[in-house]
Amino acid sequence: MSFREKMPTSPKSPLRRRRSSWTGSWLNHPATSFKEVVSAVIQAQSPRSTSKPRTSPFDFDFDSDSDSSKKVVVDRTLSLPDSLLLRILQKLPDSHDVSLVCKRWLNLQGRRLRALKLLDYDFLLSGKLTSRFPKLTSIDLSNACTMNPYRNSGVLLCHRSISSHVSSDSSNWEENLLIPSEMIDRGFRVLGRGSCDLLKLIVINATELGLLGLAEHCTDLQELELHKCNDNILRGIAAFESLRVLRLVGSVDGLYTSSVSDIGLTILAQGCKKLVKLELSGCEGSFDGIKAIGQCCEVLEELTVCDHRMDDGGWIAALEYFGCLKRLRVLSCGKLDPSPGGAEEEMMMLGSCPGLESLQIERCCLSDKEGMRALFKVCDGVKEVCIRDCWGLDDDSFSLAKAFRKVRFLSLEGCSVLTTGGLESVILHWEELESMRVVSCKSIKDSEISPALSSLFSLLKELTWRPDTRSHLSSKLEGAGIGKRGSKFFKKR
Repeated sequence: MSFREKMPTSPKSPLRRRRSSWTGSWLNHPATSFKEVVSAVIQAQSPRSTSKPRTSPFDFDFDSDSDSSKKVVVDRTLSLPDSLLLRILQKLPDSHDVSLVCKRWLNLQGRRLRALKLLDYDFLLSGKLTSRFPKLTSIDLSNACTMNPYRNSGVLLCHRSISSHVSSDSSNWEENLLIPSEMIDRGFRVLGRGSCDLLKLIVINATELGLLGLAEHCTDLQELELHKCNDNILRGIAAFESLRVLRLVGSVDGLYTSSVSDIGLTILAQGCKKLVKLELSGCEGSFDGIKAIGQCCEVLEELTVCDHRMDDGGWIAALEYFGCLKRLRVLSCGKLDPSPGGAEEEMMMLGSCPGLESLQIERCCLSDKEGMRALFKVCDGVKEVCIRDCWGLDDDSFSLAKAFRKVRFLSLEGCSVLTTGGLESVILHWEELESMRVVSCKSIKDSEISPALSSLFSLLKELTWRPDTRSHLSSKLEGAGIGKRGSKFFKKR
């Protein structure tokens, strides 16, 4: 009698309830060779078996009874086309990376990605960037444009979008750590051949020829940020006909030095007449260059002047030529304007910027009263005034803000010298003031608020009043029992 004939048939038999094993599966398939059974078992126990359909006729489930030993696990996503699956994956947040699921999802993740910050420029030169991520619209090459021989250093130098490890023995960042311009141009040619629909690009140490070559292929580029920019590079920007947002960084203290003068600003103005936003950081120039931009860029709505090197002065007086300018931002300037208007008669002749609505001043030295008077005179029609983390703004300097005629919103933050009296003397002259925000101005005291100022506060639509954080914290903790030397919790029994 064979082994199969001796097997009990009763459902109550303990042998009937035994879990199926690979030997039992082999006996249940007498026409199956041992090699085929082993390969089927290995495939069933593989961690990737759940993401791939089983093509073998011997699909075993060892967790079930022998009656249901055959069980096929199918990847349901295989029936979906790539276009539909890509639309589903695009609903996920950008932080969710699905590239490790399988090779198909790896390719879909590359097509799903739109913005990328590159760290290795060789990845671009090899062509893998455009093949791996064919749908990129925003590329940041700022960190990839630097050679980093101090990767094991514990000192990390950061400046906005640029970060690099530096040696602890050196006091300055060496400019020779930048990738040569020839390699930057080679990368631009690779981007052009990759047919990327670029809309935004950030790069360091580019050249005029490289930008001209890139403009032939990336005709839809709308936002460009150039570090270590000079007058010659600006000749190549005119080839980007769809450019709307431009940020130029000339010199950065401790990183690199470059020059953008009135000549470069004039070239920029004549070549980029459709600009909507412009930022000049570490750039030189004077009245002539800013005037050319105002006359040629007729649709410019936002202008940012950051850490300027305009030693010749006069750039504030050129703001009257900006007909559509709505927002002016002055950031990190040690001096507003060395020569804003000259004599008192010339100061009175300054015109105003007709369409300006918002003035924002951050991290600037405002001890230059002549520059403050000229800036407030040109911007007398603004509706929003924001001054943040500026030093030198005392009562005399802030009194020049009486020149504003239509202010509806005022924000003061980090102005430690301005007092309550200086604030009151100005805002009582603003008849259209609706909202105000005062934060971290330690010289403004609650106890010094006059009845007139208190009456003005009651008429405002929105008021944020936290001039002294310590007094605000004390008022919040009043009655909470905190600061009582533990008398509430450690009484003697």
